[in-house]
Amino acid sequence: MTTIADIRSIDQVQQALADHHYISDRSLATAIFLALKLQRPLFLEGEAGVGKTEVAKVLAHLLDRPLLRLQCYEGLDISTAVYEWNYTQQMLQIRLLEAAGGVQVDAARRELFSPEFLLKRPLLQALDQSNGAPPVLLIDELDRADEEFEAFLLEVLSDFQITIPELGVIKAQTPPVVIITSNRTREIHDALKRRCLYHWIDYPSFEKEYGIVLAKAPHAPERLARQVVAFVQELRREDLFKLPGVAEPLDWITALVALDQETLTEAVVNDTLGALLKYRDDIQYVQRAALKSILERVAVA
Repeated sequence: MTTIADIRSIDQVQQALADHHYISDRSLATAIFLALKLQRPLFLEGEAGVGKTEVAKVLAHLLDRPLLRLQCYEGLDISTAVYEWNYTQQMLQIRLLEAAGGVQVDAARRELFSPEFLLKRPLLQALDQSNGAPPVLLIDELDRADEEFEAFLLEVLSDFQITIPELGVIKAQTPPVVIITSNRTREIHDALKRRCLYHWIDYPSFEKEYGIVLAKAPHAPERLARQVVAFVQELRREDLFKLPGVAEPLDWITALVALDQETLTEAVVNDTLGALLKYRDDIQYVQRAALKSILERVAVA
C-alpha cells in the first residue's frame, strides 16, 4: 500500500500512475503531486472521455482508499449529495415514544435528530471518517449540476466541513483526496476554482495515446494499435459532432482484436465504426467523405 507520505517526487507519481496503466504527462503528475501534498482539491477540466474520472479511480487504487463518487446532474440537491433524515425510522420511533408515554418534547427531539437516524450521502461520508482512512472523493461532471449546489460546495472545499442544523458542524479530521471533473458545458464559478488546483486534460498526442492503447490492450497487434491510434488522431481533425475520447479507441481495438484483425481495412472500419463513434451523422460523414483518405494516411503508420 502506498501512502501520501511515501510519495516524494513528481516522477514517482508519474511512474505509479503508469504502473496502474494510466499514462500521464508530467504536468498532470505535478498537479496530482501538489494536490496530495498540499491537501487541496484537484479540479480537472477537459473534453468528455480524456481520462478525468479515471484519475480518481487510479488514485483510490494506488492509495488503497475507498472511492466515493458523486455523479452530478441537474437538480442534484443536499438530500442526495450530503445527507437526509431517515423519516420512516423517525416515524416508527415517534410511535414507540407515544406508546411509552411521559416523554418530554426536547428529549424526543434530541433522540429523533441523532446520528442514528442520519442517512449519510457521499459528501458527508467523505468527511465522517469514523470507519477508516480518508477516502478519495470524486465529484464527477460538476458542470451538470445547478449553480446553487456549486455554491454549497464552497464550505466543503474550503474547510472540509458540513453544517447540519440539528447536529452542528461535522469536520474531517484529515481532508479526503478530492477530484472534481468538468466537461465545461458551462463555466464553473471562480469562487470554487480558487479553492482548487486546476489542470486541463487535453486529447493525448499520438505517442501518449499509443502508450495508453498498449497498456490497456497489450494483446493487440502492434501494427493494428498504431493504425487505430493514427486513425483516431486523424478523426479528431474532422468536423464531427462528438470527437472520440480515449475510451472509444480502446473499445474499438478490443472489438478489432475480437474479430482477429491485424490491420485496418475499409470493410472492417465500416463494420465497426459504431464502437468508435456514437452519433449516426458522424458515422455517415466518415463513411461517405473521410474514410478512404484517412485510411490512406494511416496505412503507413
